[in-house]
Amino acid sequence: MNSANRIIRYYIIPFCIITVGAVIAAFALEEFLVPFTILDGGVVGVSMILSKYVPVKLGVLTVIINIPFLFLGYKRLGRLFLAKSVYAMLVFSFMLGVFEDMEALTDKDILVVVFGGVLLGIGVGLILHNGGCLDGTETVALLISRKLNLSVGQIILGFNIVIYGVAGMLFGLDRALYSLLTYFITSKVIDIVEHGMEQAKSVMIITDRGEEIADAIHTQLGRTCTSMEGRGRISSGTKTVLYCVITRIEVSTLRKIIHDMDGSAFVAISDVTEIVGSHIKKMKEPAGPEPVKEAASDGTDGGAK
Repeated sequence: MNSANRIIRYYIIPFCIITVGAVIAAFALEEFLVPFTILDGGVVGVSMILSKYVPVKLGVLTVIINIPFLFLGYKRLGRLFLAKSVYAMLVFSFMLGVFEDMEALTDKDILVVVFGGVLLGIGVGLILHNGGCLDGTETVALLISRKLNLSVGQIILGFNIVIYGVAGMLFGLDRALYSLLTYFITSKVIDIVEHGMEQAKSVMIITDRGEEIADAIHTQLGRTCTSMEGRGRISSGTKTVLYCVITRIEVSTLRKIIHDMDGSAFVAISDVTEIVGSHIKKMKEPAGPEPVKEAASDGTDGGAK
């Protein structure tokens, strides 16, 4: 793949899709959810609550509150993640202002919940699938999950239950219940767009450059790999087989790492339904040959909850 095709595939196309996703998400909020005080979860939900009481537009609040989470995301996933997320949030914020003065499409609560949730899920799912995010709580949940025996999904649900509880006290129980229903619809649609039901993904990489790829995965994602030796049935050549478990928002970064280092590598990515054992990120220097060998001995390093 030449440099022009690479730029189109890994930069131009993802940013175009992120733009579409941000527009759809903003449309869902302003045309369905916001007029009827039905809240999204996470940072957007907090921003929707605050926008009722402070003279700051919803889009601006969303960007401001997301700033510390973006910093955490940058430390975790690098500059490309930061660039995509900032771009998504700016487009989202701008489009919220564009749609703000438009009349709501329906005043039926059930239609608002269903179509608002579906469209919001499509928009957010497109952004996540292309390596960005609109809501920084997922990054925080990833960090907390390393300290507690809880999945990312459970932590995000906990955040949102608190948000919806506050919404129930401020706007009425029915608004909180409608918001919770919208959240479940949105989550399901995001999973469909993301082509996976779980936060965790297992990855098997067959490559000639196992050591370099394992180093890069550890340096950029903080994941160590189990390293094995494999032999081709037809070619009889020796290959390195790497195995690691990552989270869904790290898949885009992993693809780029592998493409940059070994475009001919064979990669299989699968859903993980359950993880048993200790899978806490080790804070150490970038992995070299010995850390990778150590990971192979117990098979527990490098997992993601």
